[in-house]
Amino acid sequence: QVQLVESGGGLVQPGGSLTLSCVTSGFTFTSHLMGWVRQAPGKEVEWVSTVTSADGARYGEAVQGRFIASRDNDKNTLYLYMNNLKPEDTGVYWCQRSLGFTGPGYYPPRGRGTQVTVSS
Repeated sequence: QVQLVESGGGLVQPGGSLTLSCVTSGFTFTSHLMGWVRQAPGKEVEWVSTVTSADGARYGEAVQGRFIASRDNDKNTLYLYMNNLKPEDTGVYWCQRSLGFTGPGYYPPRGRGTQVTVSS
């Protein structure tokens, strides 16, 4: 059974940092592009990042230069290091098995997600 479990969200002030984790099981982690997406209230799902099995990453324009995505293939875990957070980064964040190097397309399921709130 494929499982993805996100954690690490919370409330942070603008300019702060958070690290999200996604522990996975039930599939061959190294065979998949892994990614992060997010959804702000009232908005569509937005692609954040995709990480290759060799730990190369691509980023959406809104987070480029502020977020770093990485993976630990030994631990079947994906990470998202978020720096200089802005209120517009607020939303639910999900990790996923990504269909491509960019975009929100994924192989179901996603996890339950983790809430990130950036507010003073």
